[in-house]
Amino acid sequence: MELDSLYQEVILDHYKKPHHKGLPTGEIQVHHVNPNCGDEITLSLAIRDGKVEDLVWDGVGCSISQASASIMSELVSGKSVADAQIALQEFTEMMQSKGKYQGKEEILEDAVALAGVSKFPARVKCALLGWMAFKDAAIQNGAEL
Repeated sequence: MELDSLYQEVILDHYKKPHHKGLPTGEIQVHHVNPNCGDEITLSLAIRDGKVEDLVWDGVGCSISQASASIMSELVSGKSVADAQIALQEFTEMMQSKGKYQGKEEILEDAVALAGVSKFPARVKCALLGWMAFKDAAIQNGAEL
């Protein structure tokens, strides 16, 4: 199986069976919209003892925005804020690379499947939507990202 095909399967799997998707009910809740396409993410999160806990999101949009939010939620849930920040920085760098940087799989895990998106500037905002919602919610929780 070709690597691109495998990555497409990872994205479709997260789109069809999203992780941590539900009704956000946490104390800190953010809502982000991509004005270019109308994709939306509502995310709630609690940070306790320096760890990401109770991350729940809901949203509508393309497979990229929804799969990316699912991948992000799985990747950062239960991790320290410091580890979540490293993943956020790595993903952002990959998305801003215009296809020149594939990301570190040991940090991004399934998120490396989205590396190809960075070649399409109009889709980068889709991939970053959930990640930016996470960043905003973490800051509102008192984290320094």
